[in-house]
Amino acid sequence: MTVRHRNLTVDWLGYATARLESTAGTVVYTDPGRYGVLDGQHPKDGHLVVVTHGDHYDSDGIERVARQDATVVVFEGVDAERIDREVRPVEELPYEVLRCSDDDYLTVDLESDGGPTTVDVWTVPAYNRPDGPCADADGTVPHPEGEGCGFRLAIDGTTVFWPGDTDALDGLAELEVSLLLANIGGSVVMDRHAAAELAERMDPDLVVPIHYDTFDLLAADDEAFAADVARRSVPVALDRPE
Repeated sequence: MTVRHRNLTVDWLGYATARLESTAGTVVYTDPGRYGVLDGQHPKDGHLVVVTHGDHYDSDGIERVARQDATVVVFEGVDAERIDREVRPVEELPYEVLRCSDDDYLTVDLESDGGPTTVDVWTVPAYNRPDGPCADADGTVPHPEGEGCGFRLAIDGTTVFWPGDTDALDGLAELEVSLLLANIGGSVVMDRHAAAELAERMDPDLVVPIHYDTFDLLAADDEAFAADVARRSVPVALDRPE
């Protein structure tokens, strides 16, 4: 089911892959690919693709969704040599590639179907705290600080936030966003309870949960999450992959 929000349509394709399209024709993908979420699909319609960290880097997925003239924004720490899968090095992607830190602001000029446009891209840190809910007893975490980022995007006037793989860090609540793509999978990221609390603090116009139920480690009750968020007077919509 496609979710409609202001001038955007939102489709969660599975795992961390969301497709956002504005009424002006600008198409943006978050973290495309992995775990078969794009099997049989080659839309090649994305003007902008953003990649939060190495776990979500899938060069094949990017090539399935990106237009020939696409821009791909990739966190600076993504390194094909450190990924235990067969992927093309970032620098060899056949697109304009921009690297970002976890504290960046970029303006990306695109030629969308509606004509020239600019997507503003802000990045924020994304990580698990050593004393947080995803940490082992010795403080070891799945996503250490400095190895990933989240993205706040302004797409033809509507702001969207994809936190990436992270705890519900305090600073995230300070962001002003219209659409929150909430990461609710738990175990290695914030769970549905923490995500609901974050949604209440951020107070976006709409919350759409993603990055859950792809495999057992990310199992989450999306209906319970939606009910929790709604009780906090924050609009929420579910979009389950087909």
